[in-house]
Amino acid sequence: MDSLTQIVLGAAVGEVVLGKKVGNKAMLYGAIAGTIPDLDVLTRYFMDTVTAIEWHRGFSHSIFFSVLFAPIFGWLVWKLNRKEVASWKDWSWLMFWGLFTHPVLDAFTTWGTQLFWPLKTRLAFQSVFVIDPLYTVPFILFLIMAMFQNRTALVRERYVKLGLILSSSYLVITLVLKGIAFQKFENALDNQNVDYNQMNTRPAPLNTILWMANIETDDAYLMGNYSFFDSKPIVFTTYSKNHELLGDLAKNDKVERLIQITDGWYTISKKKGQLYFNDLRFGLISMDETETQFAFSYKLVPNGKDINVEELPKFKKDAKRLMAFLWQRIWGN
Repeated sequence: MDSLTQIVLGAAVGEVVLGKKVGNKAMLYGAIAGTIPDLDVLTRYFMDTVTAIEWHRGFSHSIFFSVLFAPIFGWLVWKLNRKEVASWKDWSWLMFWGLFTHPVLDAFTTWGTQLFWPLKTRLAFQSVFVIDPLYTVPFILFLIMAMFQNRTALVRERYVKLGLILSSSYLVITLVLKGIAFQKFENALDNQNVDYNQMNTRPAPLNTILWMANIETDDAYLMGNYSFFDSKPIVFTTYSKNHELLGDLAKNDKVERLIQITDGWYTISKKKGQLYFNDLRFGLISMDETETQFAFSYKLVPNGKDINVEELPKFKKDAKRLMAFLWQRIWGN
């Protein structure tokens, strides 16, 4: 999830663990703990593209990381706050829950997380987008109200718990909505007599009303979207796999790792002699019917006997186009 959401969750967890002893400091250090796992994004500055992608939501998002570093960070916080009644154990417990709840929340997103690292299994329920106002906004309002209450006040505890209960309940609801959307896509495919191998569904950006699906057939992928306000049948667009365009590059280590990262959900495109590896899991960069650019696309640049993998940049204008079409599409076809 986005940094603000992780800060809010970390602060709430910190308050539950240690709020009565140290007051708002519990929220502060809980928020810090909630952001630490995402520091893995710094790997992009000193690792190649593929390795940085592998590390993202890997080691720092694992149970192992939480257990290993909670006492270390707890000791540092304890040293900085020796005048507080909280012990090293108290601070370590706060840091553990702040670190651990971060990847648990991320497991609900499309990208998922390697919670059980060093195992390469990626846990991804794909029921919320990385930014979801319905999860974050009510949560942060309850947390702000709690901040202005006395540390021992019962109402402070109630505000925080209400925030946690509402946000957690919303996550459960998104799983139900995902199941309903999956059934709608499945029915549409059956009605259109489409034979397929597997299907992957996920919410569109910023909401859980509009859902998107990737469907694999023998030689192509279908992509479609469905809003709970729709009145017309689901329309699917076909994208050829073009895996054969890789040729000998299919055996290249970096390409094999990209395929593993995407769980096989990828297409290959060729423009002006240049090959591109397109990650289908996040769909197109906008919902414009004429759009052909995928949200995550990688240029495969020859480099002697090897290749360099370069992620195509995204721009503010792309986000503006997405928001414009997204707002229209949410309300039905």
